[in-house]
Amino acid sequence: MGLSPEERRRIYEEEKARIEAEAKLKGEQPKTEPVTINLEPNIAGLLCYVLGWISGIVFLILEQKNRFVRFHAIQSIIVFGSLNLAGTILGHIPWIGPFFGAVIGVLAFVLWIVLMVKAYHNQLYKIPLAGGLAEKYSGVSTGGGNIEGKETEPPQPPQTTPTKAKAGDQFKTGRWGRITASSFAIAWSFAWLIFLNFFNQYIAFYHLEKINDVSQWVRYPILTGDFNTWLPILTIVLILTIIAHAILIIFDHYLLREATLIVLNILSFGVVIALLVINPFDFSQIPSAAWAGALPVIINVVLIVSAVGLGIGTLVSFIKLIVNVVKRAASY
Repeated sequence: MGLSPEERRRIYEEEKARIEAEAKLKGEQPKTEPVTINLEPNIAGLLCYVLGWISGIVFLILEQKNRFVRFHAIQSIIVFGSLNLAGTILGHIPWIGPFFGAVIGVLAFVLWIVLMVKAYHNQLYKIPLAGGLAEKYSGVSTGGGNIEGKETEPPQPPQTTPTKAKAGDQFKTGRWGRITASSFAIAWSFAWLIFLNFFNQYIAFYHLEKINDVSQWVRYPILTGDFNTWLPILTIVLILTIIAHAILIIFDHYLLREATLIVLNILSFGVVIALLVINPFDFSQIPSAAWAGALPVIINVVLIVSAVGLGIGTLVSFIKLIVNVVKRAASY
């Protein structure tokens, strides 16, 4: 008489636990992938971030075998190279350049600490977009078992249905990933809250002109008094966003997080629609006729696309939440 899937699963788990216990008693450690440099993979992964994109390039050249190290090297190049480039470009914007430079500096410092800690603990912590590219070009597959340069787990017994997420899913559903996302949302909302309430006069059209034979940047404000009608709406939503993400950091529950994010998306959609309706922009003072005619169209297109994107994203998230609740998979 054959064993049922439940019995095979139980026998497999017992055998796996016995093997791991024996290995622990013997002091055995998982065998790592071959390395080119004479360093432990987690140490080399940490060092990929020490000097930002520079150390990333160094370790990408030196390490030709270990995919774990190459992943962190490539991610370091993309993340800190992009932040460095963005800081350089935005830093040259008149008046508000230092503000953007400070925001990018804080963001880079937080990422620097988080990524070094994660690499030291043998984790392939993936930053959105950058991590995907690093995964692609380093040869690491986060959907499989070998994501830390270690041997893969023993094969699952046949005719059984996995009940737990794969190891690679830690990038999407890991507790630290959710904390990081909420922390960035709080920092981003706080930055906009300060800037739009105290420095909104710098939202203007900047034009280089010669005054008394001296080239100077001239600022042409584009916001009208109607901006003060829209600003309280945005301020309330930003404050609610900060409070909501602070709560999500403390209480890590699937239904709470997903429902909260859906509500925040709806509020953001309302903010964009309100801005589109109030339209607190005046480009009549801009000396360039081309810019004066093009900017209203550009802003309206951006706002409409943003509203449509938020609407579709909110609808998709809501449907996904309902499906997961029905399937009783509404958990992390």
